[in-house]
Amino acid sequence: MALVTIGLVTWNSASDVARCLDGIRAQQHQPIELLVGDNASTDGTRALLEARTTEAERRYFPTNRGFSAAHNALIRESRGTYYLTLNPDVVLDPGFVRALVAALDAAPRAGSATGKLRRAEPAGILDSTGIVMHRSQRHVDRGAGEVDRGQYDTPGAVFGVSGAAGCYRRAMLDDVAIAGEVFDEDFFAYREDADLAWRAQLFGWDALYVPEATAAHVRRVTPERRSDLPAAINRYSVRNRFLLRLKNQTAGQAARFAAAGLARDLQVVGYVLAREWSSIPGLVDVVRLLPRTLAKRRAIMARRDRQRSLDGWFT
Repeated sequence: MALVTIGLVTWNSASDVARCLDGIRAQQHQPIELLVGDNASTDGTRALLEARTTEAERRYFPTNRGFSAAHNALIRESRGTYYLTLNPDVVLDPGFVRALVAALDAAPRAGSATGKLRRAEPAGILDSTGIVMHRSQRHVDRGAGEVDRGQYDTPGAVFGVSGAAGCYRRAMLDDVAIAGEVFDEDFFAYREDADLAWRAQLFGWDALYVPEATAAHVRRVTPERRSDLPAAINRYSVRNRFLLRLKNQTAGQAARFAAAGLARDLQVVGYVLAREWSSIPGLVDVVRLLPRTLAKRRAIMARRDRQRSLDGWFT
């Protein structure tokens, strides 16, 4: 059986991490390598990790490095054929890893796989069945907020997988890394999974949805809760929307989807300027990071599979 590395990144996760670790320990697939990277938690997370994990499984970072840099550090250390990114507020059902590994083993060109994530509360509500891209360049979790009536019980291809619980082929992660980074560290957190999914598609890798793999997610960041979220989260969300597109959108897509993209851009910028001034630094970040982002874009476009059209994913 293939070794699977589960990379768990924590930050002030004391209310969730014990249940998450229980789910990992209960997995039917073996062997599993657990690597936990803690981003300088101050709420008792580290005490729980001391009690529930081994010294070999723990990595304590001196500062909050964010989702991207923390996972990149764990990926570099990982030994598994597959690497599963896991948020501490996700509880995996026992067959989760086994189902994803079976699907990936059977599809050599699939670089990633996701299962059916449902909301921890209320019962019966879906959280994610893969990433969906819109012509406006907005990305959403397919099925998010819908009642699970079996409408997503058929396995198949998706654009990409949610980083909350996404299983990646290590060979794919190595292939798509830009300047040594799998997850773009300029993103820090939020939308970095969509960025990786888009890049993987450009490089010719497929993504799978496997409904037999199920898990529960305590989803705290949703559009309807935007006004209640910390300012930093909204700032990253605004900034990374533009970085995502600047890096990965082809010239042809920019032309074909110009109207939808511009309409969404005006909506986002207008909202920030009128109501969410705390996110204005996110717009400034786009300008500040532009030279580095364009350098990454050049590296991506030089390697993309020019025979592969992604237009069909933008609905």
